[in-house]
Amino acid sequence: MSTRPLLVPALCAVAALAAACDDNYRSVRLERASEDGVGKGVLKVVDTLQCPQTHGTLTRKGTASAGGTVCSYVGPRGTEVSLHLVALEGASPAEVLKAFEDRLSGDLPQAVAGLERAAAEAERDAARAEAQADEAAAAAASASSGDRASVRAPGMAVDARGDDATVRLPGLHIETRGDKASVRIGGFHIDADDGSGSVDIQGGGDGDNVSIRARNDSAEIRASAAGEATRASWILTDNRPSAEGWRLVGYEARGPVGGPLVVATVRSRDRDRGRAFEDAKDLVTLNVGE
Repeated sequence: MSTRPLLVPALCAVAALAAACDDNYRSVRLERASEDGVGKGVLKVVDTLQCPQTHGTLTRKGTASAGGTVCSYVGPRGTEVSLHLVALEGASPAEVLKAFEDRLSGDLPQAVAGLERAAAEAERDAARAEAQADEAAAAAASASSGDRASVRAPGMAVDARGDDATVRLPGLHIETRGDKASVRIGGFHIDADDGSGSVDIQGGGDGDNVSIRARNDSAEIRASAAGEATRASWILTDNRPSAEGWRLVGYEARGPVGGPLVVATVRSRDRDRGRAFEDAKDLVTLNVGE
């Protein structure tokens, strides 16, 4: 049996995890309150934004507006950063941030459409796989020894038939079905499909959460930290520029329990996060803390 159908999707999925969520996941994991609530991790209640004239690669446009609740900046290659102070006013932090996502997503319609198609295809494939489960089990049971391979060793189990395989190792579980692979490693669950060029990663630890969806040219990454305070980031990227030239949009948001939230939004013509996104995060830290 060729190992390519097993190894290629699995390794690609693990590589996607390492490359896509490294900075984002670690940034939210490390921004948690200490047990005594003192020091790093204590978020401030903000009445008016602090908006320096310059910050890193960013330069402020004009003065703060809307009573000191909005500041606008420009960065390299026309990057746009807006800093917002948002009162919850009875809404949940998730509802407030969803409104920001909806507005920013409108700048990358191709990415949104592609990811929605990938989600619909995943639901269809899941239903089809469930319907075919009994048939596959019966086929495996009746297969001749020449069609199947099975390896057992302490802590390891490998079962393979044609392009389908299952591998179990300590902390790692891989299943492949043709050009599809499901990988469970540590606290992460990765579903990859070579045919559609999509990967979906879910996971985290200690209440933190990371979610990554990718399809061909587009990717969506969201991360949130554990605790009642809000610490969240969201990024949508597309290799194909929009009509206005945007390739990346996103936000960094933090706020104490009950709000208000300080939200930095970013629009960039570079697909990589770059220095401007880090400077936007630093503006959030300047205002509300880590």
